[in-house]
Amino acid sequence: MSMALGHAGAASAAEAAPDAPDAPEAAVLPVITVTGASEHGAYKVRESDSASKLTLTLRDTPQSVSVVTRARMDDFRLDTVNDVLANSTGVTVEQVETDRTYYVARGFDIINFQVDGVGTPLVFGNMMGKLDTALFDRVDIVRGANGLAASTGNPSATVNFIRKRPGAAFAANAGLTLSAWNTRRIDADVSSPLNESGSVKGRVVVASERGDSYLDRYQTRKNLAYGIVEAKLGSDTLLSVGHAWQDNKSKGGMWGALPLYYTDGSPTDYPTGTSTSADWSFWNNTTKGSFVELNHQLGQGWALKSTLSRNTESSRSQLFYVYGTPDKATGAGLFSYPSAYRSDNRQTLFDIGASGQFALGGRQHDLSFGASWSRSRLDDLSGYGRGIGTPLTPATDFTGAYPIPAFDERFDGSTYEDVRKTVYAAGRFALADKLKLLAGFNTTKADSTGLSYGSSKQKSASQTSPYLGLVYEVAPQLSLYTSYTEIFSPQSEQDINGVALDPIMGSSAEAGFKGDLFDGKASYSGALFRARQDNTAEQEGMNGGKAVYRGINAESTGAELEVTGELAKGWLASVGYTHLNVEDGEGRKTRTYVPRRLLRMSTTYRLPMVPQLKIGAKLNWQSDIEREQEPGIVTRQDSYATLGLLARYDINRNMTLAVNLNNVTDKKYLTSLYWSQAYYAAPRSASATLNWTY
Repeated sequence: MSMALGHAGAASAAEAAPDAPDAPEAAVLPVITVTGASEHGAYKVRESDSASKLTLTLRDTPQSVSVVTRARMDDFRLDTVNDVLANSTGVTVEQVETDRTYYVARGFDIINFQVDGVGTPLVFGNMMGKLDTALFDRVDIVRGANGLAASTGNPSATVNFIRKRPGAAFAANAGLTLSAWNTRRIDADVSSPLNESGSVKGRVVVASERGDSYLDRYQTRKNLAYGIVEAKLGSDTLLSVGHAWQDNKSKGGMWGALPLYYTDGSPTDYPTGTSTSADWSFWNNTTKGSFVELNHQLGQGWALKSTLSRNTESSRSQLFYVYGTPDKATGAGLFSYPSAYRSDNRQTLFDIGASGQFALGGRQHDLSFGASWSRSRLDDLSGYGRGIGTPLTPATDFTGAYPIPAFDERFDGSTYEDVRKTVYAAGRFALADKLKLLAGFNTTKADSTGLSYGSSKQKSASQTSPYLGLVYEVAPQLSLYTSYTEIFSPQSEQDINGVALDPIMGSSAEAGFKGDLFDGKASYSGALFRARQDNTAEQEGMNGGKAVYRGINAESTGAELEVTGELAKGWLASVGYTHLNVEDGEGRKTRTYVPRRLLRMSTTYRLPMVPQLKIGAKLNWQSDIEREQEPGIVTRQDSYATLGLLARYDINRNMTLAVNLNNVTDKKYLTSLYWSQAYYAAPRSASATLNWTY
């Protein structure tokens, strides 16, 4: 499946919108088949290769790693990537619009997204549409710079989506969900051997969802299908071939959001469902991806894996942006900005790597090395609507009544290509029985050519990022660790002179502990971290209707604690707490839209007196955030908590009925202060799911 996590969509038209950020580059993530599966029904996994491309236990990985398993996704109806990351330790979901989202960890944007450990970084780190989680067995979040497994470093996190794979025996399940605002969803997942010997297996996943919204005029429709076939070509070779397709359509989606203050500086306070969209607004995204993967056992514990994928993403939209500052008494002061947008992004990717063990100095050591190559081409076009800058009245600002214009006022767009080449190697060396060293490097060369909205995309940058990590086993159930890696990330944001900013540089380090509880059924961890990022792009204003940026230096420090797994018979939990501080190069607080304290908690309990019944709760809390809109005017969102509840009853061995409640206290709050505009999160809602499993 093509992962449309970087869509220039209406965002490119936003380059010319007075208060909108610069356009993101489109990027389509690669498609790789699953390399492992989460333990059925558990909130904890034992091993992961997301941090180093070596399959290690989480205790042996010298970095913070959180895992959201299939069981947790199913329990709490985490049907989108936004849902998954909003319930992950240390991550904030910056929902700036209905169909565009940014993600932040440790004070910085998450720009590295992968599928089964292979991916193309997203320059702006935003996701378009609602990426569905039906295709994934679990999601790994590696916090801190990932200097071994990602082609570019970033001190936030790397999100690795682990796909579902065929099983050895026939299995199937289907579900029907009815939820608030007339939303209906159906899911089906079938896995089966395809011949008598079981040497050929297949799996098919399909889902369809459509419904209205608490937001005025907003409707969504989503369909997806994924199929994979695995065939043993011999005792040592496995061939996997697959294709995936996802189609997202939204009507009445918001481009930009609500103004947050009046001309007198006082905050606005609109009804929760208020939207700036027009009746004719729509934003459609279709992604397709085909892949071939070959795994070959070389003997003596060594394996070779190669993947070739071809991904495409297309976007078509007509959107309505509202800008300006309203007068509190009259509502005057808002203006129109309609635009139409189309884009086509094509990506080809090849990755090859080998891993295995070798003996040295009387001890066994692990080694992984390989190379990857990707080429992405984007062609997009913005058609600006007639009537840009037309003053809005109370009859046309939030009612959707603004008439659809002709989108031929002027045209602009992009045609450019990005090529990345990466070589990596990682070794885990047993220095002593209880002391392990993880060391390696990642060398990346990035080249871009072409034009984007009148500016040259010509640039070339390369860097080698080293990685060092130590793990010491203090006791059979407790380890201490420390790690260090450097940061390198090319960026395309431009300064006031139209020159692209130099690459981001910096470093990331952390130290902590990891332990197991209850014979490994649960785990706990804690970390102190420090990350420095130099020359990070920050918007400093507008120039000719286009956002311009400057590079700033920022440093984040903090601590994290996490407990995950089965704490008692029938009691599963995942709890994470983050304390963060972010300062600029002069020691002043920066990125104040990022909460400094976060609590993420999910727990379920199967009642021993009624074993068919499982109950649960999730609690997300964050401290207050703020954004300086202009001198003397600051928008604040107070700290808040949201509570979710669930109850699931096993009707029989094949059928279950589950009820989920979200935002139980009906808390009203802004989704984000990442931009100078925002809108309100969903109020209290409920869903009911009937699921059949064979």
